[in-house]
Amino acid sequence: MNKENSDSTNLPDILPLLAIETSEKLCGVSFLFNETEFYSAKIYLPHSHSEKLFELIEALRDNANLKLNDIKSVAVSSGPGSFTGLRIGMAAAKGIAAGLKIPIIPVPTFEALAFQLSQVLPENQRFIIANKANRDEAYFAKFHVKNNNYIFEEQLKILPINKIFYEDGNLLFGNISNNPNKIISPEPEVIGFWALKFGNNNIVYDFDFLEPNYIKDFIVKEVKK
Repeated sequence: MNKENSDSTNLPDILPLLAIETSEKLCGVSFLFNETEFYSAKIYLPHSHSEKLFELIEALRDNANLKLNDIKSVAVSSGPGSFTGLRIGMAAAKGIAAGLKIPIIPVPTFEALAFQLSQVLPENQRFIIANKANRDEAYFAKFHVKNNNYIFEEQLKILPINKIFYEDGNLLFGNISNNPNKIISPEPEVIGFWALKFGNNNIVYDFDFLEPNYIKDFIVKEVKK
């Protein structure tokens, strides 16, 4: 997938937009009025998403002097990532969107992070994003930067962590072991930026059956006694 030529000129009126990021430890929200004016709030606190997400939305709404029914759309990080975090974020997006009768824009988490990184990395820089799916496996994708955007070199997949290698000159981001670049999830405003720039084909009005992109089936393992 090549994002370098995408634009937002054909987007319907989706602003102000609420963006939600809960794919990993970060719990973040952002209200975007346009591509340069936004309010964001976030916390890093494991297992806090269900408790803190709506608190952040309400606090940020007050700071932005924005009524909830002013919101025209909800962009939500859609995965891959933490099963629990993704479910909480999607459930919140659905509840808000259903109540306001507005669309949801599911945002692929790794693409949003790749877009964020492409704004600060040099031209042609190759990089990998790899976040743990479980103890032995990781979600993996490889990109390079072109014209301040990202291009896939290897599509999103699951790989054994011990099979993930990167060549000299490549950068590795994510939470797999011994990785110095601990950026593992996008900022909440970047979820909104991605929706504005690339989300034209992702807008969902009938979202009853919309689910996060888990990639890997969630399996409950029996604890041996």
